[in-house]
Amino acid sequence: MASAYTPGLTVSGDIVVRRTRRLPIKGDVLVQVGDTVLPDQIVARAMLPGPLQTLKLAERLGVEAKDAPEIFQLRVGDPIEVGQLVAETKGLFGKLFKQSVRSDHSGTVESISEITGNVLIREASLPVDIRAYIPGKISEVLEAEGAVVETRGAMIQGIFGVGGERTGIIRIAVADPSEPLLPSHIKDSDKGVILVGGSGITYEAIERAASVGATGIVAGGIKDSDLVKYLGYDIGVAITGQEAIPLTIIVTEGFGFLAIAQRTFALLKSLEGMEASLNGATQIRAGVIRPEIIVSKPGTNASLEPDPEEFELKSGSPIRIIREPYFGKIGVVTDLPATLNVLESGTEVRVLKATLSDGEQVIVPRANVEIIASR
Repeated sequence: MASAYTPGLTVSGDIVVRRTRRLPIKGDVLVQVGDTVLPDQIVARAMLPGPLQTLKLAERLGVEAKDAPEIFQLRVGDPIEVGQLVAETKGLFGKLFKQSVRSDHSGTVESISEITGNVLIREASLPVDIRAYIPGKISEVLEAEGAVVETRGAMIQGIFGVGGERTGIIRIAVADPSEPLLPSHIKDSDKGVILVGGSGITYEAIERAASVGATGIVAGGIKDSDLVKYLGYDIGVAITGQEAIPLTIIVTEGFGFLAIAQRTFALLKSLEGMEASLNGATQIRAGVIRPEIIVSKPGTNASLEPDPEEFELKSGSPIRIIREPYFGKIGVVTDLPATLNVLESGTEVRVLKATLSDGEQVIVPRANVEIIASR
């Protein structure tokens, strides 16, 4: 029988993790190589120019545009405050019908136009901060851009997630990998906690976790209908991580209620009580991004390391499909044809045949699946 090798999700008790922390625009790097950093520590900062505001000086004074610069009491580059008197006409006989203008904005005078009679005010710059995200040491500085943070510890990748970067204390909320996370599993004291469930997360459990201030939830699966209900929209499978939600949700196996892999559950259980960094950002297409949970320096746990043979793709291998139209579906390989198949796009690729958990027989490109480690 033909065989091949395909990557699976990383589930490691001892691995070196490097994360590049990069500013969206040029700025200042606040750390040096060798510095020890904490997750919330700012490693780089850039200043976005504040928005421009227009003060219609000539119009408000009732004068010609060419006269506005002479009446304006400030110069380009001067600071300006809300309510500050910036211009005043002489009026008739020095007192009658005098007009004055006060600024509606704070910032810096950027320009005064004798063509429009307007004054442009640049509001204060907006800081853009990049934090370390994980505890560790700075292994590289990217000049004017950011830094690379390195740590050694445990890392668990998921198949799908929503919500951005957060930190919290891991708590195992269920007794068994096959047990779904219910509202009754969540305590009032779970503020700042990363809750670990088993086979799935109910909508009610998400609401309960959010209400007590939990940082995140990790479980085997989630019903797509519950996820859509919580988010309020269908998220698709392009890229996630920017959702305006109060906690991060990561599933390790797929959509539906699927028992979390025994090895994943055991590793999380060994990390209970430790602080973890987690990020639900997911990108399935080019430039794959996996949701992740990272715990710095938990100690080596070799017994939880995957056997390389687990990633041999062969008949009987349990797989998860990571591309549409079967994204998130679980199945078992039934055949690995040696010949190339032609896709609708005209591309020739190697494929496999699989039986999905609902009994459907499918043919998918081998690049569209990943091995599920033995449970």
